[in-house]
Amino acid sequence: MKKNGWLYLLLFPGLLLLVLFLIIPLLRIIIPTFFPAGTVSFELYQNFITNKFYLGIFFRTIRISVITCLICIVLAVPVSYYISRMGAAKKGLMIALATFPLLTNTVVRAFAWTTILGKTGILNTMLVSSGLISEPIQLLYTEGAIIVGSVYLFLPIMLISLVGVMENISDEIQEAALSLGANRLVTFIRIIIPLSMPGIIVGCVLVFAGTASAYSTPLMLGGNRNMVMSTLIYQQAMLLGNWNSASVIAALMIVTSYVVVNVLNHIAAKLNKAEASE
Repeated sequence: MKKNGWLYLLLFPGLLLLVLFLIIPLLRIIIPTFFPAGTVSFELYQNFITNKFYLGIFFRTIRISVITCLICIVLAVPVSYYISRMGAAKKGLMIALATFPLLTNTVVRAFAWTTILGKTGILNTMLVSSGLISEPIQLLYTEGAIIVGSVYLFLPIMLISLVGVMENISDEIQEAALSLGANRLVTFIRIIIPLSMPGIIVGCVLVFAGTASAYSTPLMLGGNRNMVMSTLIYQQAMLLGNWNSASVIAALMIVTSYVVVNVLNHIAAKLNKAEASE
């Protein structure tokens, strides 16, 4: 009992910080949304759900986050496998190079993409000069630009999550599959990827949550015509002074993130049971 008491005592500072700087601020934001006129009411939430403009922004945010996750998986899985099979020195160097962009401010990285995707940017200039297009096309201030910026922003996180899992996959498992007649591609698809699912799940949680809550990248690359939930919260709170509406949007994003995390955890649990039964 004394030992457990000391353990609980060690947890107290961290729990106190969570309560003071996370739970209490969230409650102060969310609770007033249920009492807009002094009585319990779901009017603010009903207004959001029945507003086509708000729903469009909500589904755009989810769509961009899901597409970003899928692209990060496709790009990170083969690269992570390659890095995980390197020696310790080369592996450390490659991970350092892959995570180096994380040391740069997100605003700087988003601004760099504006110079690439703009009508007078590098990409349009190359396409026009090569004769593939006759005039610059609209690449900036689109959903595609937000997705490109989000992938660039969160791909290193997916990469780190996968390398940590793949480096623990034994080479003997792959040799056994090859000895049973499977080629390297089949081994990679049927063996490596399923064993890497824990890292993929963790990476998806981090990438989805990060993309859904990102502000500077959607603002600079998407503009006002392609608003997401984070930019909508800023507009409602800071520009329009409608704090109740901003709180409703924040609450819905918290619930959405919670649901997505639970779904991914459920998928991971199912996969673990399937592997255990095999």
